Amino acid sequence: MTDSVAKPKESWTTQNQPIAAEKESGGLGIFGRYLTVWVALCIVAGVALGQLAPIVPETLSRFEYASVSIPVAILIWFMIYPMMVQIDFSSILRAGRQPKGLTVTLTVNWLIKPFTMFVFAWLFFKVIFAAWIPADLATEYLAGAILLGAAPCTAMVFVWSYLTRGDAAYTLVQVAVNDLIMLVAFAPIVLLLLGISAITVPYDTVLLSVLLYIVVPLVAGYLSRVYLIRKKGIVWFEQVFLKRLSPLTIIGLLLTLILLFAFQGEVILNNPFHIALIAVPLIIQTIFIFAIAYGWARLWRINHEVAAPAAMIGASNFFELAVATAIVLFGLNSGAALATVVGVLVEVPVMLALVRFANATQQHFPSARPASVG
Repeated sequence: MTDSVAKPKESWTTQNQPIAAEKESGGLGIFGRYLTVWVALCIVAGVALGQLAPIVPETLSRFEYASVSIPVAILIWFMIYPMMVQIDFSSILRAGRQPKGLTVTLTVNWLIKPFTMFVFAWLFFKVIFAAWIPADLATEYLAGAILLGAAPCTAMVFVWSYLTRGDAAYTLVQVAVNDLIMLVAFAPIVLLLLGISAITVPYDTVLLSVLLYIVVPLVAGYLSRVYLIRKKGIVWFEQVFLKRLSPLTIIGLLLTLILLFAFQGEVILNNPFHIALIAVPLIIQTIFIFAIAYGWARLWRINHEVAAPAAMIGASNFFELAVATAIVLFGLNSGAALATVVGVLVEVPVMLALVRFANATQQHFPSARPASVG
């Protein structure tokens, strides 16, 4: 699966020149520079939309299959497609021969992250915050946190990889392998940590999410890449098409946030104090997992364009799956569902801060080499 008309040794640096040029020219700069502000405004706008025009989220929520929102999936395509279309598929094969990044991702996501999430959530909900959270509600919050911890990021990580100039092909490999493991490991880990013998994990939700968030944009990106390069040439593709396309990632992110918080605004407004309490262990967990993965990658001298996405995958969560599973298992108005929604609320601002940190520390990692992924 290689692009026959592309340059024989198209490197990561070549592929991402349009991104760098875009930032230098200011096309993406206004979004990148003030992205935290835009995110905050979109959260407010989403909650306001849900309150002032409830017919909008009510109507959109009907377009759902297997607990997966089709409108949200479409907006996520806007986020992911600009990265997928940049992938030189021959580099995916090279990624498989560079195991360090995959080792970091898989070890952190499946042997560390679910269990540290349990520890942090149990400590805060059951012990530190016991005076403010009733025991039964604390158990539900703990369940929601576990669902977040057992589902590593699938869709949003492409945005974080994009913002840290990550290797698109390697990020795809990391996410794809995690998705395959998730199909068989998600339920046993949740079973183990919750101790619920009758739990039913909606595998149709997992499979449909992987199809919508990975397969569809990947196929669209590959086909359009081959067609455009064949029709217009590699120079036009890199210097014109990708440059015009790159703002779609940020626009898709912002519109997705508006829609998500339009759906969940009522829940957030009804639980302001508990939202603050729930956010504490989730934020600590996010930073803790990022530090482990990023520090490990630094010690192993993994290239930054692989190291940053590897850390981002572990730090962020597949909140679409976590929210859907919490609703299926515990109900829309449960504490577990609220905890997963708070996961959405805190993840984007915290991850943007980690993106900034990763970009500011990239000089401490080896430089990218042509035709190399790790």
